[in-house]
Amino acid sequence: MKTKYTYNTLEDFLISHPLTIDEEADDGWGAKFPVKGITIEATILFADISSFTSRTSDLTPEETLFFVNNFFSWITAEAIKHYPCIVDKYIGDEVMLVFSKRFGSEDPFLDAVKCAMDIMNQDVLAFSPHVGIASGKVIAGYVGTPIKYNASLFGNAVNLASRCASIKSDKYKSIIFPTSECENECLKKIPLSVKRGEQEIDAWEIIKPRKEGVKNMGKIKVTELSSSLVHMPMQSATDRAKEALKNYATK
Repeated sequence: MKTKYTYNTLEDFLISHPLTIDEEADDGWGAKFPVKGITIEATILFADISSFTSRTSDLTPEETLFFVNNFFSWITAEAIKHYPCIVDKYIGDEVMLVFSKRFGSEDPFLDAVKCAMDIMNQDVLAFSPHVGIASGKVIAGYVGTPIKYNASLFGNAVNLASRCASIKSDKYKSIIFPTSECENECLKKIPLSVKRGEQEIDAWEIIKPRKEGVKNMGKIKVTELSSSLVHMPMQSATDRAKEALKNYATK
């Protein structure tokens, strides 16, 4: 649920609070660059489109743009509809969402997990995103130069969430996070059923924790949530992109 502490962007957050670091550094070649940001505790959610390369291989550049923006529009709408999170960035076919008590979330990790589950439960175009979640201390800051800059997050949690999203899974839909972030009582708070009409369907299961090799981070113990809920779309996301561009061409 949205609160008075919810911000639309990281820029909104940064201009609303005193910075924890506000310096200007020398790049060694006679120019200056800013080091400005606010350190916070946050949970990061990374999601990308499964089999993106193969699914877009026969699309035109215009159709690919439609396909990717359709994904971003859908996943962002599902995320911000019910949860106090901020969209940090869109990178290629990947989206990064941020949850924090500073943004109005009472339980950032649980909100991130529930958000990911809601997204997949409403995956009517069968994007089947890979999702990774991780928490920790990060800095929200300005990145770039005075010529061009934006706001983003940096920290180990960002890297770890991205790595978790890239872990291979043989499950139809999965959400992967470090086991240390949610065990025992925490796992009991995760809703595993989905309401379909008047019925509650057991759609999710918690897979036994396992160790996975993570690039540049060694082996980490991860927990996976997997869903057996299969969407049979009336129209695939790729077909929708092709059809939309045909309609635009006839106007």
